[in-house]
Amino acid sequence: VKIKTTKLSEQVYMLKGSGGNIALFVGNDAVFMIDDQFAPLTPKILKAIKKITVKEVKYLVNTHWHGDHTGGNENMQKEGAIILAHENVRKRMSVDQIVRRKLKKASIKEALPVITFTNDLMMHINNEDVFISHIHNAHTDGDALVYFTNNNVLHTGDAYFQGKFPYIDIDSGGSIDGYIAGINKMILLINDDTKILPGHGKVSNRKELVVYRKMLIDLKEKIKTEIEKGKTLEQVKLNKEITKNYTSFNGWITEQKIRVAIYKSLMK
Repeated sequence: VKIKTTKLSEQVYMLKGSGGNIALFVGNDAVFMIDDQFAPLTPKILKAIKKITVKEVKYLVNTHWHGDHTGGNENMQKEGAIILAHENVRKRMSVDQIVRRKLKKASIKEALPVITFTNDLMMHINNEDVFISHIHNAHTDGDALVYFTNNNVLHTGDAYFQGKFPYIDIDSGGSIDGYIAGINKMILLINDDTKILPGHGKVSNRKELVVYRKMLIDLKEKIKTEIEKGKTLEQVKLNKEITKNYTSFNGWITEQKIRVAIYKSLMK
C-alpha cells in the first residue's frame, strides 16, 4: 500500500492508502488529523505526514467507529494524539460488535477516543473554525462531519461514498432516512466551491452531492412502493429494475446489496 497525498487547500491535505480517506490539517497551533486507516499502515502514514510537516499530530478525529477509519488509533495515541469522536463511537468500540455477520472484539483502552461529544463541536485552531457535527443514524449512529470553514473543505466520513452506492450499516444504527438527511445537511453547509473529502472515493463537490442525493431518494421511493405492494425482501433483492438507472454506482456495495439495505432499513 502506498500513501498518496493531495493538497486540497493551503492547510488541508488528503491522504489515500487502504481504508477510509484521511484528512490532515496543518497550522502554527497544531496538526489535526481525521481518521487513521489500519494499524499496520501507521508507519507509512506518519512518514507521509513528515513530508508535509515536522510537527506531531495533536488531535485525531474519528468520523465513525469502523476499523478502516479507527484501526490506527492505538498507534496514534502512543504518538501523542488526543482522539475525539461522537460518544457512540466510544460506546461501540468499547464492546464486542457484530460487523457484516462477524464478531469484532472490543478495542483496548488505548484505542478509544478520550474526548466525546453529542451533537456539535467547534475547535478554534490554526486561525480556523473547525465545525464537527454529528449526523443521526446515517452510515452508523456515530457519524461526524468535519468542516474547515475558512479552507472550505468538508470531510464526510462514510456518510458519503463518492460515485458508489453507500454502505448503510444497519447493525450499527445506520438508515436510509438518516443517510439522506446527512446528505441534506452537507448540501446546506457548503457552497459550490467547497472541496468534499469523502470517506471513500475521489475529491468531490456540491454538484456531485446533489446528484447523489437524487439517486438515494429515487431508490428509497421505488423500494417503498414495492413494500407497499407487499413485496418480500427476496423479491426486492432480485428486482434489477429498481436500480437499472444507477449501474455506474456499482462497487463494493452492489445494486443488489443497496436494494437489500434500503428494504431492511425501511422495514425497521
